[in-house]
Amino acid sequence: MVPEESLDQTMTFKIRDETRSPAREVLGMVYEALKEKGYNPISQLVGYLLSGDPAYITSHRNARNLIRSFERDELLETLIKSYLGVEK
Repeated sequence: MVPEESLDQTMTFKIRDETRSPAREVLGMVYEALKEKGYNPISQLVGYLLSGDPAYITSHRNARNLIRSFERDELLETLIKSYLGVEK
């Protein structure tokens, strides 16, 4: 259980400082592999990111192994940076 006083404080989350992450490339490759197999790539990626279950990702073109080479928080970081147009 979380102590009551800690609910009033903002926690910080530190991520690795990388100048260039290959996560974006891997997300693109996984997207294409899911699309080729006839899946809705966005839905499948969301399912994976929320649950951590690799069964949401096809093994076609080694996509499942590629995406599992990253922690989900790294992938989310990449997606948020891309959405916000932030490079670092």
